[in-house]
Amino acid sequence: MARTHTDYRVTFVVLATAALAFSLLQCLVIPAIPQLEHTLHTSESGASWLLTAYLLSAAIATPILGRVGDMAGKERVIVAVLIALSVGSLISALATTLPVMLTGRVVQGAGGAIFPLAFGIIRDEFPAERVAGAIGVMSAILGVGAGAGIVLAGPILVHLNYHWLFWIPLIMSLAATIATFVFVPESPVRSPGRVNWLGAVLMSSWLVTGLLAVSYAPTWGWGSTSVVVLGAATAVLIVAWVVSENRSASPLVDMKMMRIPAVWSTNLAALLFGFGMFAMFIVLPQFTQTPTHVGYGFGASVTQSGLYLLPFAVAMVIVAPMTGRLSVLVGSKMVLVVGSLFAASSYLVLVVAHSQQWTMYFATGLLGIGIALGFASMANLIIEAVPAEQTGVATGMNTNIRNIGAALGSGIATSLVISGVLADGYPKEHGYVIAFAVSGAGLVVAAVAALLIPRRETPSIVLREAHPALTGEAEVIVGAIALRSEDLA
Repeated sequence: MARTHTDYRVTFVVLATAALAFSLLQCLVIPAIPQLEHTLHTSESGASWLLTAYLLSAAIATPILGRVGDMAGKERVIVAVLIALSVGSLISALATTLPVMLTGRVVQGAGGAIFPLAFGIIRDEFPAERVAGAIGVMSAILGVGAGAGIVLAGPILVHLNYHWLFWIPLIMSLAATIATFVFVPESPVRSPGRVNWLGAVLMSSWLVTGLLAVSYAPTWGWGSTSVVVLGAATAVLIVAWVVSENRSASPLVDMKMMRIPAVWSTNLAALLFGFGMFAMFIVLPQFTQTPTHVGYGFGASVTQSGLYLLPFAVAMVIVAPMTGRLSVLVGSKMVLVVGSLFAASSYLVLVVAHSQQWTMYFATGLLGIGIALGFASMANLIIEAVPAEQTGVATGMNTNIRNIGAALGSGIATSLVISGVLADGYPKEHGYVIAFAVSGAGLVVAAVAALLIPRRETPSIVLREAHPALTGEAEVIVGAIALRSEDLA
């Protein structure tokens, strides 16, 4: 079967379906956690593991499988990842107890590798003038799926049941698995070497301790002994991991690559974007569900509170296809700066005006524009900064850092909200305002990080899109002139 001649648009649809299945699974359970707590006969902290276990598993699997894909073949690995995503979804869909559902969630986490593997396939296989736009849309799918998951969870729970939170993504992942095997060509680019398993174990360890500390800090207290010990262990493990990777002949994550200015500054922005997006996902539904007699909130149901995030998903869908062209016109760096400011402005709206429902819709729409611009530009900036054979692990780490930011956003925003509780059990309005302000400030810092990125683009991607007629020596000459002009400027 010759798959090397598959139209790139077919490949993109297949990859997008796979990415959407994973991103839906990330957030569909968030609004359902209170119901699952009762249905599965567990505690609130037990039910919260349905999100924590998924984030932990994805955080561990994403860079490791991204590296394996760079070595063994991205198409081969993405098929295996989709099979794992489908199996995990099936287990959770059939589950009637917490341990079984948690098992499924851990297996589903392997799906986090879909994004770095897809980025690598796009870079290797797509026409050069289509790479930036395709990566932009693929990156935005992570936000689109997450926002759609929050919106759709309520209607699914009301009109179907919690099992369908997993049946629907299962159908999508099964279709994507078959289509990937049939249509997606194997990328020819390989990165020789082996996996540094000591580095993988150390990285997995600090991710587990760090995410556990952040996830449970709102419940245990940030100054509790358990959180402090987990935080200290995380710091020690990170140092050991860096030492191991520096000494390895075949590092899982090349520390020289991570020190590239465009890479570390983009990763810092990714951390803060993950923070800002998930803070909104966690805090806004809780705010809007608060009964009006408390003095704020709108008394919304689970379904209604999800609809406040509909502008977020719509904005992502509209803006994402534009990001490739915007990157060509003004550069990925400027797109990231503008995206950061749009996202920050959403929280400014909520700080100064949160007593009217329309401000909720307006704010989430602004966040959607900002996240679409930010996610797309970050992926392109990473790809422009690293060699083709490091695409999987570099974009995998960027995605991973975004997930860490998501955990931080969930934990810190929740802690700020519950820092002051009223007599009737509802948080004070002031806690929400502080959470909005801190999240917005983080996104302003993301804009500053974006400004630190060197102004240099990859001629083979950007110039071909701007001037498709340029080929061979002409492209090299014009690219050299462009880069030299930037250096002189």
